[in-house]
Parts: sequence; C-alpha cells; structure tokens
Amino acid sequence: MTADELRSLQAPLKAQYREHPDSALVTLRAEGRVGKNVTCKIETGKARVEAGLHRATGGDGHSACSADMLLEALVGCAGVTLSAVATALGIPLRDATIRAEGDVDFRGTLGVSKDVPVGFKKIRLHFDLDTDASEEQLATLIRLTERYCVVYQTLSHAPEISVLHRVISR
Repeated sequence: MTADELRSLQAPLKAQYREHPDSALVTLRAEGRVGKNVTCKIETGKARVEAGLHRATGGDGHSACSADMLLEALVGCAGVTLSAVATALGIPLRDATIRAEGDVDFRGTLGVSKDVPVGFKKIRLHFDLDTDASEEQLATLIRLTERYCVVYQTLSHAPEISVLHRVISR
C-alpha cells in the first residue's frame, strides 16, 4: 500500500471523526465460554481460540495462554502501526520483525507468595528493521508507532476496568 492509498482510505474517516467525534468511539468486544479442563473458548469474530493454563501453572500446553495472547496482541498492533506509520511517512521497510517478551513470576497467580504481584513485571518490545532510513527517521517511526499503537498505549496507561457479573440460572 502506498502513502496516498493509505491517506485516501483514512481521509473520510478522519473527516467524519472531526465532524462527529462521537462516531470515533467504537466498542470492541470479545466473548468466551468456559470449557473443559480449565479452558475458555474465545470467539473473536475472526477465529476461535481456546485459552488455557500456561504450563507454569499446570497447563498441558495445548491451549493458548492468555498472557502469550497479550504479547501477541502487542506484536500485532505494533506491527500494523509500524507499517502504517512507515507508509504514511514514506519510510521504505524491506522487512520488519516485531517481538515482545515479558517476565511473569507465576508465584503471584498461583498464590504461592502474597508479595509477588500477579501479571507481567516487565515487557520488552523489539523491532528488527531492514531499512535504509536515517536515525532521525527511525526515531520518528518508533516514537509514532508507540504513540498510535492501541495495545501499547493501553498497557502503558492502564484504562479503568469495571467488573460486572450476573447469575443467569440457579
């Protein structure tokens, strides 16, 4: 895709969002149903994924780990954003590999130690870029990728999360 093609795709959306800011607020949804063997089947509308326990918490390794899926979401979003920003700025990328790795101390989630927090302690996002771009262009590319990547920004600035429940039968 060229920069002009990307602009022509996004221009009407940007105009709409400027004129009608409320139309830019979109509620994304995911739904899952608890399955057998401590799993949860997630329907994304694109593909079905079965999440389960990580091996470090007793899982058998046959189901996707939700923590891995979080890193995968970060890689996917960062990769798409990097590509869009490079296209918009006219920075040619011959190739790019995006990797995310995160450190989790599973003593927290297993309740082994109350002093260990549950969740990632640290996440590292790596970009391996095959390009002739200058250092200044690369700094701008990475800065704007961070700025516009939804998952990166969500992880960097945690949103308010509300938890609701209902009983559907007794």
